[in-house]
Amino acid sequence: QGRLVESGGGSVQSGESLKLSCVGTVSLFCLGWFRPGPGKEREAVAEVKTDGSFFYANSVKGRFTLIRDDYANTMYLQMNNLTIDDTATYYCAIDVGGGSTYGCNYNQWGQGIQVTVAS
Repeated sequence: QGRLVESGGGSVQSGESLKLSCVGTVSLFCLGWFRPGPGKEREAVAEVKTDGSFFYANSVKGRFTLIRDDYANTMYLQMNNLTIDDTATYYCAIDVGGGSTYGCNYNQWGQGIQVTVAS
């Protein structure tokens, strides 16, 4: 655990963009980006599921894009049209085994990186 390295956070105004990076993503499936929900438990905003399909939370769909670079073992989160509700600490994570028929078991996480959006 703790082997993923995140970068790219910062402070922006509403409507601007950021791109987060996560180095060390050795899995093709079960990788994603998370942020705390209302109860502060981490919730997925973007995922590559165990079957290879992409998932986006309704709150970010059409604005965020998960990009996977398999050869560089790196994934990105392109965040466009940011709003104040996107302010959070963002975490990248993978299931090193690529998941199973039961889903993903995320067991390797980044350190977390702050994104702050001002109105």
